[in-house]
Amino acid sequence: MDALKPIKRSPLRIYLGKKYYRLKRYREWFAGNINYATNKDDELLQHIAFTHKTLLLRELKDVDMWLQHNKVHNLKVATKTLTNIVIRPGETFSYWRLLGNTTRRKGYIEGMILHYGKVKTGVGGGLCQLSNLIYWMTLHTPLTVTERYRHSYDVFPDSNRTQPFGSGATCAYNYLDLQIKNETDHTYQLMVYVDETHLVGEWWSNVPPLYKYKIYEKNHLFTKEYWGGYVRHNRIHRKVLSQEGKLVKDEFVTENHAIMMYEPLLDEPQMTNKE
Repeated sequence: MDALKPIKRSPLRIYLGKKYYRLKRYREWFAGNINYATNKDDELLQHIAFTHKTLLLRELKDVDMWLQHNKVHNLKVATKTLTNIVIRPGETFSYWRLLGNTTRRKGYIEGMILHYGKVKTGVGGGLCQLSNLIYWMTLHTPLTVTERYRHSYDVFPDSNRTQPFGSGATCAYNYLDLQIKNETDHTYQLMVYVDETHLVGEWWSNVPPLYKYKIYEKNHLFTKEYWGGYVRHNRIHRKVLSQEGKLVKDEFVTENHAIMMYEPLLDEPQMTNKE
């Protein structure tokens, strides 16, 4: 792998690049041969395959809380669009094809976005929490992730992390998409919503789950690079287990490499003697 380092691009190049990749995506959506999931059903399927929730409001270094509250608003708008979508055998879920562009006309407001490792604001900001949730849940089902993008920058230090580093999916309309194909013989349905404290997601199916999944990381390390910064690395794997807990297979999922925007070396906790 080539050494990862910060890339400086002019505003013009960034603008033209977005235009190019968005047009390329539109052509794929409307002239390609992928069978995209588009149908919803208000009646849930019979069996829950996996559920997960993530905290809505987190205190992040140098990030104003109003951005967190605006994120919650944007998540409410987005979840209403995605919830109850049904993915039949052979169909592909496309995050951005279903959501469309996040415009003010649709009800989105200013929220936090990460742009080349820096915190900025933009209409519809904060939706990476939703794509992260859907990706993490999907790793606990037989559905196949066919397109996912990792975060190129590790912006915030770990705080009460419960999932491996790099187990999310970044998103940017429409060229950084999350796509999930149903290569099984069964139907799946996505349910996502916001409650008072959490973003909640559920995958439902028309059959009981045959397997359980355990996601874990390998080779987690930090490297000091020749250009003076640090890069964080790991590999994500998952164990596929029978309902009785017997290991069926151990699969490689993906690998992550992210430029760190903070120093990785933390002070050791001070121990106190209470005797």
